Amino acid sequence: MKTIHGGKPGRIDHAKAAEKFIARSEHIAFHDKRLWDIRQKRDTLMHGIPEWEDLRALASALKEHTLSHLSEYLTQFADQASANGVQVHWAADANEHNEIVHRLLSERKVTTLVKSKSMLTEECGMRPYLEQRGIEIMETDLGERIQQLDHEDPSHIVMPAVHKLRQDVAAVFAKTIGSDPDNSDIPYLAESQRQHTRPYFLRAGAGMTGCNFAVAETGTVVVCTNEGNADLSANVPPLHLVSLGIEKLIPRMSDLGVFIRLLSRSALGSPITQYTSHFRAPRAGAEMHFIIVDNGRSERLAMADFWESLKCIRCGACMNTCPVYRRSGGLSYGSTYAGPIGAIINPTFDLKKFSALPYASTLNGSCSNVCPVKINIHDQLYKWRQVVASHHELPFVKQKALQVAGKLLASPKLYRTTVKSMATALERLPNFMLYNPLNIWGRHRDLPDAPKQTFHEWYAANRAKKAEPEDVE
Repeated sequence: MKTIHGGKPGRIDHAKAAEKFIARSEHIAFHDKRLWDIRQKRDTLMHGIPEWEDLRALASALKEHTLSHLSEYLTQFADQASANGVQVHWAADANEHNEIVHRLLSERKVTTLVKSKSMLTEECGMRPYLEQRGIEIMETDLGERIQQLDHEDPSHIVMPAVHKLRQDVAAVFAKTIGSDPDNSDIPYLAESQRQHTRPYFLRAGAGMTGCNFAVAETGTVVVCTNEGNADLSANVPPLHLVSLGIEKLIPRMSDLGVFIRLLSRSALGSPITQYTSHFRAPRAGAEMHFIIVDNGRSERLAMADFWESLKCIRCGACMNTCPVYRRSGGLSYGSTYAGPIGAIINPTFDLKKFSALPYASTLNGSCSNVCPVKINIHDQLYKWRQVVASHHELPFVKQKALQVAGKLLASPKLYRTTVKSMATALERLPNFMLYNPLNIWGRHRDLPDAPKQTFHEWYAANRAKKAEPEDVE
């Protein structure tokens, strides 16, 4: 497995990284409840649309069709955008993307960039790259700005600071923008950030947005937001840069409605975003540039078992429903992409670094059930585990545990004997022997009491005798 995308060295230990989040009980309780509430809102809206499953099937088919003809649609999109007066650039990887952005800014002597939320620029590490070269970046999305001021990465695709309580935000704002540390009123905090951010739009030499959908037919970029910051970033400065991955293409404008109906309902449990903005051509006297980025996507497209992750529309529904993500927080995944979608995307970037993430799942299938484009997420998680094992990237403890489990589960007699002896051990062994470094599950929770009777013992006592066959006339 080739490493497609570089990053910080070392293997991500998801369980260990989650310890800090788990230790703060008030945070984990809020995080879990907040995301499950959004999942329930999503379900309510889903049940209100009789054709919901038809929309999912159609969106999935449209994405599959586009990815199967990606080179054609990329050419069409670029040609249409150029005809509209947009300057189109191609970036093979993160470094090339960042170099293009820096060149465009430095040639125009831009020192301040206002940008809306973009997971691709996070993936490319654009902000630190530009800051090291003397360009100030203002994240204008509220959640992104909170994370920027707190020197943290986003923890969620849609809600970057969802893991924070409002008291946390008040403390961050008090230290960085001078707001009242004792006032955690949400409207006050939002208005404080608004007043702090607005002057940057007026003095910035360039604005940058991401892209939710790129329409090949018209060369249009569509951005869906709830705060209006993307529209200000695009329309106030004289230079508008758009960073988009090659997987964001859809064929026609008539296809857009399918995805718009699915996106916000899946992401936030709301019927539609506040702003659905179409950017097609530069304003009079202004410039517009599209930077189309691969960064490993074409290589992932060639992976027979994992290409379907390119269908993702970045709604975060799989994260909202995942019991592991909800209780471990997004920062524990060590990457731009957290939760179930991150666990199947990240290993394509660096298998060794992210080899633990496919195991951060119960394989319950809820992520696949809520995905608006029907990505087989839980199947891919299982297949990634096979890849990790075949490349000998399992941690030593897990390797030994799986070897023992394999021998145990291969012998019914040995399994029953072990279960019986373990039940006795749970009752009699002292805690220091049960809660040792090998018992990872027991680090943050108590082992349950062993049942008085196993299912096998109950079955032998109650159902072992076969019923007499019924008389047949």
